[in-house]
Amino acid sequence: MLSRRQLTRSALACAALLAATAPLHAQTAIDKALSSEKFTLVAPFPPGGPIDTLARVLAEGLAKKYGQVGVVDNAPGAAGNIGMDKVRRAKPDGHTMLVIPAGNLTINPTLMPKFPFSIEKDFTAVTMLATTPNVLVANPATGLKTLPDLIKTAKAKPDSLSYGSPGIGSGLHLAGELFKSQANVDILHVAYKGTAPALNDVLGGTIPLMFSNLPAVLPHLQSGKLVALGVTDAKRSPSVPDIPTFTEQGVPGVEIPSWYSLLAPAAMSAELAEQLARDAQDILAQPDVAERLKTQGLVRWDLRTTAFTRHIQDETARWAKVIAARGIKME
Repeated sequence: MLSRRQLTRSALACAALLAATAPLHAQTAIDKALSSEKFTLVAPFPPGGPIDTLARVLAEGLAKKYGQVGVVDNAPGAAGNIGMDKVRRAKPDGHTMLVIPAGNLTINPTLMPKFPFSIEKDFTAVTMLATTPNVLVANPATGLKTLPDLIKTAKAKPDSLSYGSPGIGSGLHLAGELFKSQANVDILHVAYKGTAPALNDVLGGTIPLMFSNLPAVLPHLQSGKLVALGVTDAKRSPSVPDIPTFTEQGVPGVEIPSWYSLLAPAAMSAELAEQLARDAQDILAQPDVAERLKTQGLVRWDLRTTAFTRHIQDETARWAKVIAARGIKME
């Protein structure tokens, strides 16, 4: 017969064993649930570009891990709101998720008078995915080579220069407004309906300048069809290490990278969100995937769940101040 002391030790050992294996059982249950049906990664913009690339990388990686089909649903329209609504209405079971750029989460809620979502209440912030610097580019015919060249020209000939962006209130528009404020220059903003038409006009010489994310203009920088004047980040990009930052060229305070993230429907369990965040980061950390992203100017950014939610809140407050100070309004 066991003594009381032996029984106590046995009970404690059993309790310890259950505590140690409980996460494993929970993990197995999550794996089983995620393996039950296909994955749909909603990209609320047309095919091509960073959003589409990241969605396809994740769809492929999740499908491979869980033995399921992974598809990308390009659902453009209403500045990304159509795709966002698809995910808001989906089940929070991890099979339908949203790949989304920063502006939809941190700028549109302030800028759009009737923004139809609450980012905090309608979605679960799973993880940041990747970041890339924004870059100010010029048509070579301008003769501009550096940021000081641009500032000198802008001050000598006020209102003689213009810059394009994908639209009013886009992160790239706000990058331009911050630059104008910090450099104390006046450059006309020309709003386009997307990056492609703005880029076409800069390449064609219709407008001299454009703020763009790096992936969109990288091939044209490499071919010499565009000239990079500076990147809007705290440090140089490993994809284009020869392009100096704005701060290096005497214009601090214009640190505005583009970033892309993964969201899920609201009411997702914390355990499932954490698992999906781990999965996404594991996929992006694979050497072949990292190299694929690097060729497009993208760098993995590991910021998950709670910390990611806090980042969204901080960035939303930051941009609300810029929008108010510059008097930016949707047309």
